[in-house]
This record gives sequence, structure tokens and C-alpha cells, in this order.
Amino acid sequence: MQASFNSLINSFIENKIGISESFLTASLSQNLEENLNRLHKGNEMLSAGTGNEVKVLHDKLFRSDMIYWLDRKHNDPYENEFFYLMDDFVGYLNATCYTGITGYEFHYALYKEGSFYKKHLDQFRNNDSRQYSMIMYLNKNWQENDGGELRIYHDGHVENIAPINGKAVFFKSSDMEHEVLVTRKPRLSITGWLKR
Repeated sequence: MQASFNSLINSFIENKIGISESFLTASLSQNLEENLNRLHKGNEMLSAGTGNEVKVLHDKLFRSDMIYWLDRKHNDPYENEFFYLMDDFVGYLNATCYTGITGYEFHYALYKEGSFYKKHLDQFRNNDSRQYSMIMYLNKNWQENDGGELRIYHDGHVENIAPINGKAVFFKSSDMEHEVLVTRKPRLSITGWLKR
């Protein structure tokens, strides 16, 4: 576990984008994927909007994914396992990098075939509590021509990251503009923010 935490933190320090290829174990990834698919089949996932509780917009020409918020109140064993992992990561991040993170929020995200999310920043204009963005992928056997890459806009160049199963991506919410390119098959993830 500490090795995957170090991989995420060290690559973030080097490149402003932290990547760990195996942040989620295969079993946890499988169980979270099954949760997401069950929620979708039960029509419990909702169209995602942009903004926060002050102002939410639903524009399918800008963002066309579906989400469902994770919550400890669900008392789901796999969500709880995920929360324990995030507690450990936040504790390690605060101890090694003095980030002062005090909380987090995460949701399941489903991009159906043809879905996308245009270029944006994750930090709200009217609320700067989101400090770091994290995405963890739940896609087995993802191929290069499946699309759905996370495109990060660095100064002077772009970086495309494939949504491969178990991989985690970590970056500063206020700094890195990014988008999700059109996916050619269902693309599953857990996405969220470390907050202060």
C-alpha cells in the first residue's frame, strides 16, 4: 500500500500529475465495478451537472456522464473498504507532505458509449475547499482504441491517460485543466476530491 502511495506522490511532485498503476487491488476494483453496474441497472445513477449546491447546471453538450455519491451511511462493505484506503492515503499524504487535508468526497462515474466531459477545472469559483482531484478506474481489458482518455493540459503540451483498471490519477484541483475524451464503450471510475 505504501508503495502505491509513494508512486502517486512522487509522480505528482515530478510532473504535477500523480499516477499509481495499481492503487486499487483487483478484488476491490472488481467489487466496486459490480456496485456501479448494479446501481446503473437499478436506475439509481443520475445525470451529472456542473457547479455546486449554490448553482448546478445540466448541459449534456458539456458533460454527459452519470454519477452516484459514495456515502458511509450506505454501510456497503466495498465502499467502506474504499473509505479505509482513502483514510490511509490522506493520513500518509498529510504526514509526508503537510497538505492539511481534512475530508473528501467521491462518486461513481459512468460514461456510456459516446459520452465525454469538456475541458474544465475542478475547483469551484465560489468555494476553494477542493484541493486535490483523484480518479480511480474500474475498466478491465481497456484497449487503446476504446477512447475515454483523461486529457490533462500542461503548459505547452497535453498528456492523455488511459482509464485502465486499478489505476489512480491525482492532481491539484485548482491548477490542471482537463477533459474526458469521447469513450467508445462504457467507462467506469470513482472520482472525487480531497478537501480542506
